[in-house]
Amino acid sequence: MKKIETIEALEALYEPAVPGSLKKVARHITPLYRQWIAASKFCVLSTIGPEGTDASPRGDDGPVVLELDEKTLALPDWRGNNRMDSLRNIVRDGRTSLMFMVPGCNNVVRINGTAILTDDPAMTNRFEQAGKHPKTVILFSVDEIYFQCAKAILRSRLWTETDRPVVPTAGQFLKELDALFDGDSYDAGYAEYAKGRMW
Repeated sequence: MKKIETIEALEALYEPAVPGSLKKVARHITPLYRQWIAASKFCVLSTIGPEGTDASPRGDDGPVVLELDEKTLALPDWRGNNRMDSLRNIVRDGRTSLMFMVPGCNNVVRINGTAILTDDPAMTNRFEQAGKHPKTVILFSVDEIYFQCAKAILRSRLWTETDRPVVPTAGQFLKELDALFDGDSYDAGYAEYAKGRMW
């Protein structure tokens, strides 16, 4: 298969960037971007490290991040599976991106920048939920922020599909790799299992 190996070859296939797509980039969190981020309970955290790239979904029952100032966001690392792929990457390579989504909205807000981790109690205590605190908080420095046009979500009809597709469950994914694993019991009990492990 033919491989595109130069930027010149790539650019020859496309028209020049739409001028508005370049002008829309802000270098700090503006009032309107602040409003969008505050409405977002879900984002995707993207990192890079020696083993490669990682994209991790992050969610909360309120705003998924806390704005500290117009150039800094704080993202708590709530309980998960302890793989720590994103966290390991941030420790070794701070280049990071965030993609914020709001259900029912066709735009997506993207932020590129750098991040560090902290376990400073002055920061982790700011995120108390039912007496629990995150072990670490990701402090994200904003280099650029902009919205992604709506075409991808419009094409996918992400928020308008009425029929939920039949997709594999987590238990089925696990059983696929381990034939002895009881995937049905895992799926049936997961909601109850997760109740005490949300934060």
